[in-house]
Formats: sequence, structure tokens, C-alpha cells
Amino acid sequence: MRGPKVTLDQWRTLQAVVDNGGYAQAAEALHKSQSSISYSVSKLQEQLGMELLHIEGRKAVLTPSGEALLQKSRQLLEQAVELEVVADSLGQGWEAEVAMAMDVIFPRCILINAFKRFLPESKGCKILVREEVLSGAAEVVLEKKVQLSISPWVPPGFMGEKLMDIQLVAVAHPDHALHKLGRKVSTDDLSLHTHIVIRDSGVKQERDSGWLGADLRWTFSSFESARAFLTSGLGFSWIPVHEAASLIESGQLKVLNLDVEYQKQGTLFLVYANKNHIGPATQMLADFIKDCTKQYLSTQPILK
Repeated sequence: MRGPKVTLDQWRTLQAVVDNGGYAQAAEALHKSQSSISYSVSKLQEQLGMELLHIEGRKAVLTPSGEALLQKSRQLLEQAVELEVVADSLGQGWEAEVAMAMDVIFPRCILINAFKRFLPESKGCKILVREEVLSGAAEVVLEKKVQLSISPWVPPGFMGEKLMDIQLVAVAHPDHALHKLGRKVSTDDLSLHTHIVIRDSGVKQERDSGWLGADLRWTFSSFESARAFLTSGLGFSWIPVHEAASLIESGQLKVLNLDVEYQKQGTLFLVYANKNHIGPATQMLADFIKDCTKQYLSTQPILK
């Protein structure tokens, strides 16, 4: 593979000449002789086979070609600096990548806010997010596929910190037959209708997410698909209150009037693959997730 003709130092010299208005000023700014500055720019133009700047009076002025290349060279130097920062961070133990899992019932807005805070501090660290259901978020921790997991279950032998309780509410489309009974809905009524559930993404300790009294179930692998069929009037389901709120407000779903106080609630934990050997990037991201969760909970009314 052919290497570049010019060096980063040559581009840096060209930038100094333009930014400081001339060769003498660039020499002073870079603590070099004027002759070395002049030679570097001259060599740069020779290697590229084009004129990049010329002198008007006492000021160095870019040609159209020089202006276009100067802009690109600024990006190049910025990337070079970022590369050195990343290398330094890696040398100090900063992770190149953080893999994490998230149960689908965790409010995405919390993770978005956490990522917004993490991004300026990330130092080039990549993030890999796996969306899981029920035991799947714990299973990937057991299999050492992630460093962090937001899971409704803490595997034995692992460290988990409670993030939040998730309340689920029974809903169906406003035109669903369960809303037209003219009375409260009984468990016998529910057993006669399709219950829409999301399949557990785990394979080793698969758990049931549905109401065990429902023989007729339609199972989907993603919340998005389940929600689409639910809002089309094809069944009933229990979904997180934070997901249901906007759908209820827009008239796409309606809370079922059950004859018994049957509420479903789950708890989500932040689980560490190895709490005693957690990397600085993973720890920072975990702290942001916990902090953003607290802020979210402080603004959300609890459904009774």
C-alpha cells in the first residue's frame, strides 16, 4: 500500500503560515527558522504538484486548491490528535469497547441521556448494546458477552444494583371485545382472548412473561412487533406504564377494567460481569446510567 507523500508536520506548517499571516509569523509561532518554514511549504507544493498559496504584499494567501486542501488537513490533524488521545487512554486501561445488554422494558430515554453524557468523555470507546428479554439480559452476563447488563434477574454469584421498579398495566385496543363487556373484566374473560407476549431471548433458563391463565397466546420476538399487533386490536397484553402512557393518550390503547387488582411489576438491576475488575469506561457509563435513572424517576408519577 502506497504511503502518503507529505507529512503531518508539513500540513501543520501550512496551517501556521495561513493562520498567522506569513512565513515569519509562522516561524515564530512554531519556534522554527523562517527558512525551514519556507522550505517545508515549498516542498509540500512540489510533492503535490500544485500551488497552495502565494504572497500578496506581505501576507500569505491561499489559492482555491490550497483552501480546499487546508480544510481537509485540519480534519486530518484533529484525527491524529484524537488517535494519540485514544492510544494514551488505552495505555492507562481505558477500554476500546464496552458491551452491554438492556432488557427491552427499560426506558430507552434513560439510556439515551446516559450516552449523551458519556459521548464527550468516551475517548473513542465504542459501545455495543444488546436488547434482550427476561432471562436473556442475565444470560449474556453468565456467558461473559457483556460487561454490563440491565436485567430483571441477577445471576447467582454476580453483583447487581437495583435501578428501578417497572410497573406494567393490562391494555387492549379501545375497540377490543374486552372493553365492550359492559362490566369489569374477569380472569375467565381474559382466558377467552389472545394474549400477546414477547418471547424470552434467553435459551438456557427461559422464563414466562405472560399470564399463565391464557391458553391462546401470540408470541413475538420484539416489543415493536408485539405493540403493532396490540394496537391493531388483535389481543391484550401487559406492557410497561411508560410505554403505555403515550399510546393511551393517543387513543391507540385503553386500560382494561379488571375485576381483581392484578398488577404486574418487575425490578430492573444493573448487573456487572466482574465488579472487582471493572474498567474505567464501563464504570463511568454505569454511573451515568444510575444517575440518569434517578433523574428519570424523580420526574415520573407512579401509577396506582
